[in-house]
Amino acid sequence: MPNPMARKTLGRINRTYWKHEGLGRATVTVAGLFLSVLTLLMAGFLAVKGLSTFLVDHRSPLEFLFSTKWSPDADTPAFGALIFIVGSILLSTLALLISTPFSLSTAVFVSEISPDLGRNILQPAIEIFVGIPSVVYGWIGLSVLVPFLRKSFGGLGFSLLAGSLVLALMIFPTIASLSADAFRALPADFREASYALGATRWQTIRKVLLPAAMPGILTGVVLGLARAFGEALAVQMVIGNMIRIPGKLTDATVNLTSIITMDMGNTAMGTPWNDVLWTMALLLLLISFLFIVLARMTGRKRRAVR
Repeated sequence: MPNPMARKTLGRINRTYWKHEGLGRATVTVAGLFLSVLTLLMAGFLAVKGLSTFLVDHRSPLEFLFSTKWSPDADTPAFGALIFIVGSILLSTLALLISTPFSLSTAVFVSEISPDLGRNILQPAIEIFVGIPSVVYGWIGLSVLVPFLRKSFGGLGFSLLAGSLVLALMIFPTIASLSADAFRALPADFREASYALGATRWQTIRKVLLPAAMPGILTGVVLGLARAFGEALAVQMVIGNMIRIPGKLTDATVNLTSIITMDMGNTAMGTPWNDVLWTMALLLLLISFLFIVLARMTGRKRRAVR
């Protein structure tokens, strides 16, 4: 049996351990609960303000979602948000189509083709892109991209294409970084087993690593899409902000975030015009939540197939 001095020392060590363990557990629990409550409060606040359009102002949800008439300051105001919804969907989808191939190619190169070069040079460069403020992207797009599109394709240069290119550049580091992390997280056994069966490096990447990393890649795509949907300032600077559905890529248009930022200073709290802006904010939250749910379902199915 241990002597009294050893028992005393052991007891002191146990008390110190449980003291710090309890403190750490309590801190993490309080922080988690605080973030959860804060998220629920924000969602609840958006729901209360956003639903005022239908419950207080008695506007039709069908009119809001499917009408293109937007005249909030007229004698008989109309609050159709279809133009802004279509603008957001077109912008985000086109940006995703442009950015995803480049992001995946970069992730494959960084993690599988040249990991040393990727770890020492490309990965830090990509991380710098993440920290660039959105106004810088918008200013570069306004100063460089818009004049280039005006000279190359005609028109004003402010267009759906300009906004999509700026968004594609903004979401590129998010998708590329998370995709590279997804490839690095795969067990080395996957690569070794594929090479042992005689597969080439490209066959291993395309038929083994890419399907296995798909849940992580989808997470990056969803986060990139969420940023594309929620981005306001950079897009507003290059999109043209014309209330119309674009007929071609070089047409100017407007999206949900741009109309919110442009009109929020012209409205008074509690007016129908202000309420409909809150409804658009609620719609953005619901769209982001929908994409996250779809991505999780897709990732679960991929894992089940494997």
